[in-house]
Amino acid sequence: MIKKITPYILVFAMLFSIFGCKDDVLPKPTGMLRLDYPIARYGTFDSDCPYGFYVNGDATVKAKGCSFEIHYPKMKATVYLTYKNVNGDIEKLLRDAQKLTYEHVIKADAITEQPFVNPDKKVYGMFYSVGGNAATNSQFYLTDSTKHFVTGSLYFYAKPNFDSIMPAADYIKNDMQTMMETMYWK
Repeated sequence: MIKKITPYILVFAMLFSIFGCKDDVLPKPTGMLRLDYPIARYGTFDSDCPYGFYVNGDATVKAKGCSFEIHYPKMKATVYLTYKNVNGDIEKLLRDAQKLTYEHVIKADAITEQPFVNPDKKVYGMFYSVGGNAATNSQFYLTDSTKHFVTGSLYFYAKPNFDSIMPAADYIKNDMQTMMETMYWK
């Protein structure tokens, strides 16, 4: 009789092990990556160079002549500001600034131009928002058309993946627009 019960016990044990110990499957709740950046605190950045602007207090500024690197170490990003004298060649400087932006058209989904005019301070320029996986997401140029010309470009220390860097890119884009709006010539 033990020989007849053994196959039934074996089958029952196999069925129990397959179907008996199942946990209910519960879907995981949806989540979003939460990136909190500090509220920007701006202060005047002044130097011996012929221009000044407001800069975020959480950024560090490194001078290279009258060009500056504005580092955001927590976001692994840098805004490069380049200063040039116009010397009667404003058309070439404008072409070069626009060419730099439109070199990213291969990777860009869209490039949005936003003109900037401040006649009181004689500051004129263009802000470019580059959508997609381009190397730079924001660029600008500013000039007084006769003496001064400044370009600014944002670069991250990582391979461009717009979905991943979008919160940081938006934060720094606001800083760049503040730089533009507060720039003045000496």
